[in-house]
Amino acid sequence: MDTHLLDNKFARIGARLKFADRPARSPRTTGVISLDVQADRHGEYFEIAPRSGFDPEIAVLDVQPADRHLLLLVRDGEGKSKFLCGHDERHWFVAGIPESAPVGTVRQAMEALKPPEVRAAQTGQRLNAKVRNRRKNAAFLRQGEWFFLPQPRMVVDEKLVLRNEPLTRGGGSKSHWMEFCFRTGGQVVHVCSRHPNGVTEAQYKRILSVTPKAKGWGWRTMRRNPGVYAKGRIRHADHATITLPGWHRVVMNTEGQSQAMQNVAFLD
Repeated sequence: MDTHLLDNKFARIGARLKFADRPARSPRTTGVISLDVQADRHGEYFEIAPRSGFDPEIAVLDVQPADRHLLLLVRDGEGKSKFLCGHDERHWFVAGIPESAPVGTVRQAMEALKPPEVRAAQTGQRLNAKVRNRRKNAAFLRQGEWFFLPQPRMVVDEKLVLRNEPLTRGGGSKSHWMEFCFRTGGQVVHVCSRHPNGVTEAQYKRILSVTPKAKGWGWRTMRRNPGVYAKGRIRHADHATITLPGWHRVVMNTEGQSQAMQNVAFLD
């Protein structure tokens, strides 16, 4: 592993890179490395922590200094993973790219992170390549990993509208908050800090029967993989608040389809 070359590649997008002797606590784990964003007194930095006994090949496939993004490849034997590393609004981020997507550039990686609904919407609006990657365009608004697709003809019974509802991908990530929310379908799950991705009703009852004190774990009832629609203000601690003037369909990016993010669930 050429750490000096990797340092230079990350420096081109204005980022610092450190290598840890022990794996970082990160859901973005390929099996041979752990990749995360950490912080010290100088600010945020990317941390790569190879697993003990492994010597993976780590290379940067593409660097886009103007966009402050790069595409990272991690290979060990026949297995390989790719990560988009970059800056979004206020912070650095890492996103696992689905292995089914044959990407070799930053632009291709950004497209691969868009779910089919988003790609269809931007095609329908005939957006050019530059406009497609803006956080706001005619096809969608984006805040972090969430896309909001306009539904101009949608009418919702006001009695079914929820207020100040959280939106999270699970895994202990910070919630986005929707001023107004309407949801359909999905699986009811019980969520707490010890089970951030949620457990089913049967699992919940089994936990309480085995561990009675679990009743005090601060459980919250949510829905896994529901159909979610939002309007009004969408807030998040790490992003600028956006305002949706009408109902928008909410869809998550495809990062959860990557091997490095198998423990992610869409919770609302």
